Amino acid sequence: MQERFRQGCVKYRRSLAVAGLCCTVAAGLAAWKVHNDYTALSQPPAVADLPLSVVVLDRDDRLLRAFVSDDDKWRLPVDLSDIDPLYFDMLLAFEDKRFFDHGGVDVRALLRSAAYSLRNGRIISGGSTLTMQVARLLEERPTKSVQRKYEQILRAIQLEETFTKQDILRLYALRAPFGGNLEGVRAASLTWFGKEPGRLTTAEAALLVALPQSPESRRPDRYAANARAARNRVLHVAAARGVISPAEADAASAEPVRTRRYAMPMVAAHESRSAHKRSPENAVHRLTLDRDLQATLEAQARWRVNDFPAPVSLAIVVADHTSGEIVARVGAPDLLDEARLGHIDMTRAVRSPGSTLKPFIYGLAFEEGIGVPESLITDRPISFGGYRPTNFDRAYQGTVTLREALQMSLNTPAVQLLETVGPARLMARLKRAGVRPVLDKSKPAGLAVSLGGLGLTLSELTQAYAALARGGETTELSVCRDACPSVPGLKAQKRVLTRKASAMVSDILIGMPQTRSAETHHIAYKTGTSYGYRDAWAVGYDGRFVAAVWVGRPDGSPVPGQTGQRTAVPVLHEVFQKLGPGREPLKAHSPSVSALLEGGVPLSLRYARTSGNRAAAQLKDELSISFPPDGAELQLGFDTDAHGMRAAQPIVVKFKGGTAPYAILVNGHPHHADALQHQLVWQPEIPGYANVTIVDASGESATVSFVVK
Repeated sequence: MQERFRQGCVKYRRSLAVAGLCCTVAAGLAAWKVHNDYTALSQPPAVADLPLSVVVLDRDDRLLRAFVSDDDKWRLPVDLSDIDPLYFDMLLAFEDKRFFDHGGVDVRALLRSAAYSLRNGRIISGGSTLTMQVARLLEERPTKSVQRKYEQILRAIQLEETFTKQDILRLYALRAPFGGNLEGVRAASLTWFGKEPGRLTTAEAALLVALPQSPESRRPDRYAANARAARNRVLHVAAARGVISPAEADAASAEPVRTRRYAMPMVAAHESRSAHKRSPENAVHRLTLDRDLQATLEAQARWRVNDFPAPVSLAIVVADHTSGEIVARVGAPDLLDEARLGHIDMTRAVRSPGSTLKPFIYGLAFEEGIGVPESLITDRPISFGGYRPTNFDRAYQGTVTLREALQMSLNTPAVQLLETVGPARLMARLKRAGVRPVLDKSKPAGLAVSLGGLGLTLSELTQAYAALARGGETTELSVCRDACPSVPGLKAQKRVLTRKASAMVSDILIGMPQTRSAETHHIAYKTGTSYGYRDAWAVGYDGRFVAAVWVGRPDGSPVPGQTGQRTAVPVLHEVFQKLGPGREPLKAHSPSVSALLEGGVPLSLRYARTSGNRAAAQLKDELSISFPPDGAELQLGFDTDAHGMRAAQPIVVKFKGGTAPYAILVNGHPHHADALQHQLVWQPEIPGYANVTIVDASGESATVSFVVK
């Protein structure tokens, strides 16, 4: 009996030895596999290598606009210091209270999770540390299997050895899912709360902790009840673990969950798009824009443009000419307004500037000693080699001062001055300021450029006026805080005008009507209206800011009745109003300029010394027929009655110029009419072609042919 017991013990010990050996071998093999699997892991991505949304920031690093990442996610860059600490306190209390004590795996939590899983026959959520969750998020694969959980544990250990705890928290803050294509705390806060995550309420922080556990089934915009229940569970745990008080938890639990998403910020949409297109490799674009001012002016543009039918649009540029920084740039009232072609950035569109270049013509005239503001010039019909400019209202003011001529924006004085200083000189000065005028390449610049006969952009016009505001000295206006392409052709720190000439121009422009002078103080400004009412402009400046406004149709069609004075000036004054209650005045005039402006006009400059005055050339009022136009078809209502065919109404032929008395021929036959009148009333007998010729006392003639029906 004892022998059998002894043999049994021997067998048992042998079995134990074999079992121990097997366990040792198994453990060794397991350790070998774990080691091999661990060493086979690829290197985790660095925080800086994660694909993030491109963001555009204002002068104070506030978000203007974001673009989805390369994998179509809203995943905005964020630092831990930019997130309310309450969020992390609640996150660790709810998800991983021993986060700072473990090396990636919480053994106690895993054993608890394993017990629950064995009891239920499947993997139950729980046991994962924040580091393990980051491993899962980086892999972007489900972990509802033993194999996936094993791989997740290995990756978590690797993350702990590679990164600091702060890096791991930042990875989670960047990659945690929050429903749809939202990833990261910042994108979630902007979407669900409409604000940055720097200051969160207790309820908001709890919701951000709860959503990543089941982001699709807890989306507030689809499953508000689920979101609220999950949030309240987080609040309960946070209160139980001392992160918040029970009273705070109760108050936060009573708050409703917002069920509508906020749109991602899209301030300065056009400028943000340009920055991204300009440097697509940059993840962050830092601009000089002021977000508050930009948003205010965009709202103003949307409100103002409602006064006009679609597709009329509006654009604004504002810059600090003392620093060269562009602080606001509105390309259109609304990027997404298809009816107004809002996708077109009208600050960069080439348009006719109307009369906005006249101050530079006058400045050149002052610089060349052709006149001073109080010099006289005659506003009259005039011809330059067949080019016959007329005023906007087709009336003439006679003899006026250069000051009055510029303030009233008279056309013929401006053309006379440009003819004297030369269009080429004006073009050279504009190019020096950074303006790239668009002209007919087959022809040199002509006198028509004084009235808008060229193309430039609103941004270029702002650039030119910035030089005028700086006493004639050029400066480069830029919207980039980082490297930005230079303005082609700009010669910084050079002069568009002498200080004396620019001071005289500013003195004239500051005398323009001030629609809000009591509130904004005086600003120097000029208006412009392009041919056919296609573009309305207003550009102004004070001692610090220069602003420009454009109103018109992006497709270039006319807007009947719109003028710079009526349409753009009110917006310009509102822009300066938004810049603050106080205006910085223009620099005081030098003693010599003050003496010139306040004293008498030198006798030699009593009349502006234009080419026309020096040559004593004056246009003769030539004979011409103003109505009907040559080749016109006139419906007179011919009909047949008992007496034959007869027109319902006569023709009134109007002509002007020439020297009375006049002889009139109708279809080659003399027509008896008042020889001193400038019109002919004629009743045709039959429909068909007709020819009328007017001959004056000097023998000059004018002929027109037309068809009557």
